[in-house]
Amino acid sequence: MLERLSIELTNQCSKHCSFCYNHSYPSGETRWKLDDLVDFVTDCARVGTQAVSFGGGEPLEYPELCELLERLRGVVFRSFTTNGLLLDEDWLDRLTIAAPDKVHISIHFPDRHTEVARVIAQLGKLAARGINSGVNFLVTRSNLTAAIAAATTLRQAGIGNDRIVYLPMRGRDTPTPQQMARVAGSTNFQSMTCLLQCAKSPRFCSIGWDKKVGWCSYTTARRELPALTAAGLAAALTDLPLTFCG
Repeated sequence: MLERLSIELTNQCSKHCSFCYNHSYPSGETRWKLDDLVDFVTDCARVGTQAVSFGGGEPLEYPELCELLERLRGVVFRSFTTNGLLLDEDWLDRLTIAAPDKVHISIHFPDRHTEVARVIAQLGKLAARGINSGVNFLVTRSNLTAAIAAATTLRQAGIGNDRIVYLPMRGRDTPTPQQMARVAGSTNFQSMTCLLQCAKSPRFCSIGWDKKVGWCSYTTARRELPALTAAGLAAALTDLPLTFCG
């Protein structure tokens, strides 16, 4: 069984970025029922899954996020990625109780100083509540200067490359690995396993908001889960191709 799963809780997201890989939008759908999701992740954990990252869409727009995190406590490592727009004091209080193992906040537009400043402040508030956090940092080829400046600002604020995942834009405006390294300060950094070459990972797969499975979040080669079980996931992945997103 795969060690790590990415599960999109919804494709509802008020930010509605034009480059979103699953075309999330404000009135998007949510198809996962809480009990089904808990049972599915628990079954996968029984046969070896160690960590699940929840995404979207926007996870904070999934009504039962906190209950999901609470019910999976001790079952797997639980993380989620948010754009941070809804991450106010009320949400911070709720997350303190739900105690996710890690929260990633995305920076989609490094040229927007207000977005970078907001994320830095939110990371500080999470840390003050004992919640581990990091940044998913989107890099485009056309905006390298701003990306370099924003990444430098993060590191100067004490958010090192051990807490930043540098993500190259896919589909268009894709930076080279060398350009990614420049943004990361020409030192060791974290990125996607496919940064150098498109390939299936033996450790990871992505499960969409519509319960369709792919080897990554960007591939169009996807197959619906025949059953919400570990066996159903294995069946869906059997002979499933991987379509290059570039």
